[in-house]
Amino acid sequence: MTKRLASALLLLALVCSLTGTSFAKKKKKKPSFDYYLLTLSWAPEFCATNPKGKSTAECDPGKHMGLVVHGLWPQYNNGQWPQDCANTPPVPSATVDHMLPIMPGEQLIQHEWAKHGTCSDLSVDDYFAAIEKLYNGLQVPDDFKQPSSSSEAGPSDIEQRFATANQASQEAFRVSCPQNKFSAVEICLSKDLKYLACPDTVKECRASRVSILPVP
Repeated sequence: MTKRLASALLLLALVCSLTGTSFAKKKKKKPSFDYYLLTLSWAPEFCATNPKGKSTAECDPGKHMGLVVHGLWPQYNNGQWPQDCANTPPVPSATVDHMLPIMPGEQLIQHEWAKHGTCSDLSVDDYFAAIEKLYNGLQVPDDFKQPSSSSEAGPSDIEQRFATANQASQEAFRVSCPQNKFSAVEICLSKDLKYLACPDTVKECRASRVSILPVP
């Protein structure tokens, strides 16, 4: 092999090495996002319509669960979202145990961190601390704390109740209502976790009234 050929091969290898390093860094970079969506599921509705979920903690009648955390999701204004942004170790067991009272299910906690939390630009501790702070800071209207009987309400009325209780705009709240049943309230938040008017891409409940199951 001539010296000229050896030098050329060495230079090519160096370029490939640098390019590969640069590509790897870009691939690991977490994508930017526009806002957060905090989704709180209505446990009575979930338990009534998901037979496979009846063995989960939120369906234990002895726990009397109403609104529970489904997730805190980074979102784009266009209705899309980033997901699975990094390979990280599982959520520590101490964090799982701490979150179970408001986010009932280890599998849910692990899934939400892997799929959504890794895209939040937050550490695992900060991500779940943010969820806990938001949940504990939310003022839940009285008729959604421990209702003992079924009721009905208009979606906009429910949104306004949450907005009034939290001194926020109604536009920051969205009711989810598959088959005209109250199943969740979704809350739009800025990156610094302040109430934010939801973009048009966040689905709205179109029912005139929705049924609300009681907490067992």
